[in-house]
Amino acid sequence: MELKEIITKKLNEHFPDAGFEFSEYVGEFNIKLDKKFIHPVCKLLKEDSELEFLLCEDITAVDWAKRKNRFTVVYHLFTLKHNFRLVLKCDVDESDCNIDTVSSVWKTSNWQERECYDMYGIKFNNHPDMRRIYMPEDFEYYPLRKEFPLMGIPGSLSLPKK
Repeated sequence: MELKEIITKKLNEHFPDAGFEFSEYVGEFNIKLDKKFIHPVCKLLKEDSELEFLLCEDITAVDWAKRKNRFTVVYHLFTLKHNFRLVLKCDVDESDCNIDTVSSVWKTSNWQERECYDMYGIKFNNHPDMRRIYMPEDFEYYPLRKEFPLMGIPGSLSLPKK
């Protein structure tokens, strides 16, 4: 049985109500899921001895601007055991702009989630240190959102004096 089939079978067995959407794009296996399942799904993917997704390579987001679920949080996972990459995607609506943290599953996700918060304004529930990582704490904008001007907002950020 292929790893994709094993992943599909295990997730459907453990989370029968999750309504996963499985797809493949450019050789990568993608799973779209409801954000309320992200933590338990990630925990299973890491801790299952048959899968062992021990590395969360990246967490980022996509701003779709005008869609109902404006943002999609994207997780890139890797298993050394099978030399296999997996992409998880969760939609997040602007009116409820949060998702559970996976920093208790992978310690590396701590800074990746902070970067998503800083650049997109997506909050990660139960994160141990949810604060900005690049921008000042009092900066009121999120630079990677579609409405943020390409050249920035004049005067929104004080620059160091020469």
